[in-house]
Amino acid sequence: MGIDLKWLEGDAVNSAQLEALLAAREAGACDFLLVDVREPYEYEEAHIPGVDLLRPTSRFQEWAGELIELSRQKPVILTCRTANRTGQVQQIMKQHGAGKLIDHRSGIMSWHGPVEGGTYGGD
Repeated sequence: MGIDLKWLEGDAVNSAQLEALLAAREAGACDFLLVDVREPYEYEEAHIPGVDLLRPTSRFQEWAGELIELSRQKPVILTCRTANRTGQVQQIMKQHGAGKLIDHRSGIMSWHGPVEGGTYGGD
């Protein structure tokens, strides 16, 4: 799949788009943060290579302010298992003045790329 940097201007990306964006970031063509909001045990089971931060939803109040500030500096893509938690986090944070937050639609369950720590999604 080719890369369209306008994906970083939308509210959501699918797994193929995220995979292309990660490759583009690796090549220096774009910049964003990829934040996994699952719990540590879920992350250890399997996660998408390139995750910058693990911010468990169960500790949302501890990190929400930090992520709101980061989202004002560069786009933040949120990922979880199925996009349920990321959708909730995205909605709440936007209500509190967050900048650019992008939901990874269907989460790691729809991911067909490589994973670290195990297998998931399309594997």
